[in-house]
Amino acid sequence: MAAAMLATLSACGGEDANPANTDTAVTPTPTPTPVDPAVAANQIVQQFLNLDLTTLDNYAAPALPAYFDGTVDAIDNTPGNDPVNDAAATLGRVLFYDAALSFNDTTSCSTCHKQSIGFDDDEQLSTGFEGGQTDQHAMRLGNIRYYEPGEMFWNRRAASVEDQAIQPILDATEMGWSDNGGIAALTTKMAGLDYYPALFEFVYGDPAITQERIEQSLAHFQRAMISSDSRWDRAYAQVFAIGAPNRALNQALPGFSASENRGRELFMTGQNNGGAGCLSCHVPPTFALTANSRSNGLDAGETIVFKSPSLKNIGRSAFFMHDGRFTTLRSVVDHYSDSVQAGPALDNRLTQGNNPRRLNLTETDREALVDFMLTLSDETLEADPKFASPFLP
Repeated sequence: MAAAMLATLSACGGEDANPANTDTAVTPTPTPTPVDPAVAANQIVQQFLNLDLTTLDNYAAPALPAYFDGTVDAIDNTPGNDPVNDAAATLGRVLFYDAALSFNDTTSCSTCHKQSIGFDDDEQLSTGFEGGQTDQHAMRLGNIRYYEPGEMFWNRRAASVEDQAIQPILDATEMGWSDNGGIAALTTKMAGLDYYPALFEFVYGDPAITQERIEQSLAHFQRAMISSDSRWDRAYAQVFAIGAPNRALNQALPGFSASENRGRELFMTGQNNGGAGCLSCHVPPTFALTANSRSNGLDAGETIVFKSPSLKNIGRSAFFMHDGRFTTLRSVVDHYSDSVQAGPALDNRLTQGNNPRRLNLTETDREALVDFMLTLSDETLEADPKFASPFLP
């Protein structure tokens, strides 16, 4: 009977018919397929944002004209150990357009820096998160990286683009966090938005949201805003030669009207040679301010050393100077022609002995300078989708 039971168990597989045979077939556990961090982040991010993290936009290596060479690299304020990269700039783009970074979800960086007008503000004084106004006009952001000292804002109060990036977010008037819990409250709010932990982990390898990472990402995005495709750029590219006198900046440009070329001549020629000498402070091809520039004599007795943004896209602006006091480019030209005031902060290039130097331009030359500056508008930067809002409607 026992033999019959054993035979039955053996036939049913309930017990090994040969006790001496202890080997059994074991199916190996499959090795998990690694998950692409971009794919994992996309599953969350794409619920809110029109982004594909597996195919990032090119921020790090834009195609630039030949004249964006070593002379331009020499004034680039990008940290040597932190060059622009696509992932960080993508995060910066989200931060730049997100009204959730203001205390009451009403205001983003893009509120005061609109892509369609050269990342400028269409208001004289910017409006903050609760309707209050700042005391200065927002600066254009194109070519922000090409100011060698790196100091930002009209009064140079920020030491770097990174430092500049966080100040409006914390400001009590602009985005409101300084009076509402500061950076700790902001990062807590951001951590509660599903897309930020996913994005920070994708960019930095972990989901921690810190002030340093916010500053860094915004700076990557803003430094990528290079203006190199205005009418002036396209025309200058046709005559540029490294070995040409003054890098061919003094040559007449193809496709320019007589007035535009006269304005170019005035801009590029020094005052001692019959020009207006504008390029001594606003240097082509970036038209960013030189490192040693001081103030421009807006007010008598001025003691603050003001800076200016690049002149690229200046024709898109509706307000000019740190307080937006001028509403036309012609008014700006008239200031340099007739109204420069003496003061301790006045730039030496606007000084003649103990008196302010004024250009005393003719009516025709004033209009010519305006016509030339209008050729600096860069429609490509103003329409490039990688600098537009990434948020889904």
